[in-house]
Amino acid sequence: MSLAHAHETTQVRRESVPRRYWIWLGGVTFSLLGSQAMAFGMTWSAARWGGAFAALVLTAITLPRVALLLFGGALADRVGAWRVMITSDFVMAGATVLLGSTVLALGVRPWLLLMAALVIGTVDAFYLPSSGSLPRRLVPGAALARAMSARQAIGQLAAFAGPSTGGLIVATAGLAAAAFVNTGTFVVMAIILIGLRPRSAPADAPPPAGGGSLRRSADGLRVAWSDPLLRATLGIIAVAAGFLLPVSGLLVPLLANQRNWNAGTGGALAGTIALGMVVVAVVVTAAGAFPRPGVAAAGGLALAAAGVLALAVTPSTVPALAAAAVVGIGEGLFATHVGPLVLGGAPSTHLARVQSVLVLVQSLPLLLTNNALGWLHDASDVDVVLVVCAAFLLVAAALGVRSPVLRTATLAAAPSRRRAGDGMPATQVRRAPGR
Repeated sequence: MSLAHAHETTQVRRESVPRRYWIWLGGVTFSLLGSQAMAFGMTWSAARWGGAFAALVLTAITLPRVALLLFGGALADRVGAWRVMITSDFVMAGATVLLGSTVLALGVRPWLLLMAALVIGTVDAFYLPSSGSLPRRLVPGAALARAMSARQAIGQLAAFAGPSTGGLIVATAGLAAAAFVNTGTFVVMAIILIGLRPRSAPADAPPPAGGGSLRRSADGLRVAWSDPLLRATLGIIAVAAGFLLPVSGLLVPLLANQRNWNAGTGGALAGTIALGMVVVAVVVTAAGAFPRPGVAAAGGLALAAAGVLALAVTPSTVPALAAAAVVGIGEGLFATHVGPLVLGGAPSTHLARVQSVLVLVQSLPLLLTNNALGWLHDASDVDVVLVVCAAFLLVAAALGVRSPVLRTATLAAAPSRRRAGDGMPATQVRRAPGR
């Protein structure tokens, strides 16, 4: 590394993150805790009507989110991200008050859970693109990487604490209490956004030329499919999304229900998976990633598969918690290495469009596998479903190790590919010669 590059790196590390960003991130943490807690409570309540219905509730969240995501991003570009987020937070505050009040009046009803899930998924489609753009609006370019790392860590910590909190709230006070707690988090987040919102924000840039959002997204699909590294990486991500993500969100509540464990134990299992991911994220942040990210990602997927298989055969809570920790460590190892592969492998002209493809690749498999796994659970039991998930994950890990582009890809900083106004150094994926 040259002295100039080292000096530039030191300057990047010394650039401070503005106080306004930390205030926003504190609100995000509080809001994520409430959302995670209520999400677990809804899944736990839905599990009383069987695995197929629990999967249907998760699908009711995912389907409108996927269908409206591009439109939500376009709306944010047109009217402003701040306005979209503030409006969404107040809409969710009203929706959770209505959910909690209806549960108190009528009890938990299947139709009520489905309606709440549809509202959550719809609001997510508008909120997530705006929220994802906010770090760049609040943080100078040199400090953006540090700010994004902090947000990632906060997200994993919320995923750890949220299900455990939700399990305790539901076990002691019911789903209505979880909904009302979430109301408070949305109100607090809206107040923080109102306080941070620039009083004279510049007008949003007009949408880029070259067709609407759907056409530009299709161009992202073309680029992702034509690039061997992106195609292989997104393929393995799709398998993980379909057979690893449902473990925490769907199968852990079903496992706890089948083993006659309470909601608190189910929440602790989901939280332990998230804690394992946090540990890996902290280690990778401090010590750096493995030099072969594709191999590391495949290894993480194999480790997660071993943990999922262990969950299927553990009859008591302590071994189940240990297995959940293995799942989290494997999932964390996978996630911390496939992300840079996608970002580094995307052409600088198609970064946003490839990221939209990534969201679809992570979301669409859930529409299929959540329902299929729920039906399989009702036809057999949760142990069989966990074994099936472990088998698919092991096959994907083996294919990842055998893939030449994944096996040989390495990452290196590439300042020369930095785009004006991006604010972050680009990442270049190096492929072995002849690959």
